[in-house]
Amino acid sequence: MAKRSIVGTGFAFPMQIDVLGGTEVSDEDANIRQSMMLILGTAPGERLYRPDFGCAIHDIMFEPNTMLTAAKIEYEVKKSLLAFEPRVADVEVKAAPDIDEPTRMNVSITYVIRKTNTTANLVYPFYLRKEGEA
Repeated sequence: MAKRSIVGTGFAFPMQIDVLGGTEVSDEDANIRQSMMLILGTAPGERLYRPDFGCAIHDIMFEPNTMLTAAKIEYEVKKSLLAFEPRVADVEVKAAPDIDEPTRMNVSITYVIRKTNTTANLVYPFYLRKEGEA
């Protein structure tokens, strides 16, 4: 008997070809994680027909790697995940400058999958750029 999906399935991100030559799909927790990565990796205005979709952390890219910048990132990440990923609840975001990498902000996201009431987490490394870098 096939495993029954509670949370759902969708195209894998990034798009891939499976072993049979079809489009790779992801299900359950992996699909939610991939969706969250897609939201965080998309800047608002990047999608032609959904200009509001994405996360405004890209506007923070040239900010200094400080706790103030971390607070801005926490706010934008939480706002975008609550707006665009309805399968999660109780989203908590903690961002902190990476001690070893001066241009990286470590973003830890804890969330609950609504359908299964399962707590999960995701770590998103966000890279800041120094003014003048390409």
